[in-house]
Amino acid sequence: MAFLGKKDPRLTPAGLPDLRLSRLLSRYTKDDTPPWRVKPVPIQVVDAATSVGLLSTEASGLAIADMIILAFFFLLRPGEYAYSSSPESTPFRICDVHLLIGQRRLNWHACSDADLLATTFVALEFTSQKNGVRGELIGLSRSGSPTLCPVHAIIRRMQHFRQLNAPSDTPLYTFYNGHAWHHVTPSIITSTLRSAVATIGAPLGIDDPSDISARSLRSGGAMALLCAEVDTDKIRLLGRWRSDEMLRYLHIQAYPLTATFANQMLHHGNFALLPNNPLHRLPPIPVL
Repeated sequence: MAFLGKKDPRLTPAGLPDLRLSRLLSRYTKDDTPPWRVKPVPIQVVDAATSVGLLSTEASGLAIADMIILAFFFLLRPGEYAYSSSPESTPFRICDVHLLIGQRRLNWHACSDADLLATTFVALEFTSQKNGVRGELIGLSRSGSPTLCPVHAIIRRMQHFRQLNAPSDTPLYTFYNGHAWHHVTPSIITSTLRSAVATIGAPLGIDDPSDISARSLRSGGAMALLCAEVDTDKIRLLGRWRSDEMLRYLHIQAYPLTATFANQMLHHGNFALLPNNPLHRLPPIPVL
């Protein structure tokens, strides 16, 4: 009605929300059940979900594993690392990848195989991705693992694309199975993660595989950084959260996060408060 130029019936003549409506909405909020969130995936689930694919000679298995690893370490949104028909989907492409050995930048298409395998640092360049600054790079070094590593995942993707002479605007989630080009989709990622959770999830506190989806990789990577006591501002920068919205993705249930809280409270709970008594209630200052 307001868009049609009529008076907004929800507002009083003073332009404030009607008290009755405000009270009603407030009551609805109190009666609502707590919000449901997908749970973050621990690195054990990432390992289990990628182990089969990394041992496979199939292009599909390798692509799925690599995209899971990249999503976890770079805190990516599903539309950035998996195919989506949404017009708002903005996947990272070959041309968005930067490879470095130390300070030396590599040409992914022309560099030698030895140089490609020696890559020590990979970065993704933002073009139109959500909350990214166009032209800005966000990069990671090797993790120390030969499998669960963003650098190794990018190297495997580049090797696949080089063999096929793929154009530079090819999305990273694309793979060629010998007959045609295919895409890794969010549903494939979700199915792969849930299969891993069904096998090893119970000891990790994830009993229901439906609690996990492709979005769990973004929150899982952020949760891993939080448990490592990385500053929340740095996590926000890596994940491109512009506000405390990041906190909605994280779970206080993570054992390493809260395991030492009781001990810390015991040793730091001995504090005193500054008095806030009005001046007229303070005892008089003795006259010497």
